[in-house]
Amino acid sequence: MNRPFEERLPFFVLGLVVLAIFYGIYFTKMFVQKKHGIQTRQIGKRKEKELHTVEKLMSLATGSVVIAQLLSIAFDWNYMPSNARFTGFCIGMIGDLVFLVSVICMKDSWRAGIPESDKTKLVTGGIYKYSRNPAFFGFDLMYVGVLLMYFNPVSLIFSLFPMIMLHLQILQEEKYMEATFGREYVDYKKKTFRYLGRKK
Repeated sequence: MNRPFEERLPFFVLGLVVLAIFYGIYFTKMFVQKKHGIQTRQIGKRKEKELHTVEKLMSLATGSVVIAQLLSIAFDWNYMPSNARFTGFCIGMIGDLVFLVSVICMKDSWRAGIPESDKTKLVTGGIYKYSRNPAFFGFDLMYVGVLLMYFNPVSLIFSLFPMIMLHLQILQEEKYMEATFGREYVDYKKKTFRYLGRKK
């Protein structure tokens, strides 16, 4: 903190790269699906109270963390040594890759929020063979990565908030998946872990 910009520049650029790639993937996927007549964003639309609250708080959390991340990068709010920061960059890039592979494998079934009426398919192949929620896992890796690159109390709080809300959203989505896909999803759930791993 309070270092010359020339010293801050490498991680300034690396931090922005992690964010630009991640959100570039997110908004590109939304744009492509919109061109196909698919409404990707389904957050908080005509939902029962508990789900509506979770999705709205998740939306607030995932939006506010971006502001905290950008402010941390802009003002160099960081208390981590360079080796930890570079580790954070690597974790963030892995998160970007996991997220990219997730939305590609999901094809046109990917949604932000639980769809009320859209017909989607249960995807269990590719990366979904090893994680039931790889896109959310990608979010978490990106949050952890940027947090390590720019560790400070504000960023810590604003990074934990969306990670908690994404987990609560997953719990809501699991109810929806069981109700929608029945035995097929239950069997999938028995084989594949929520975040990472597969039972033999």
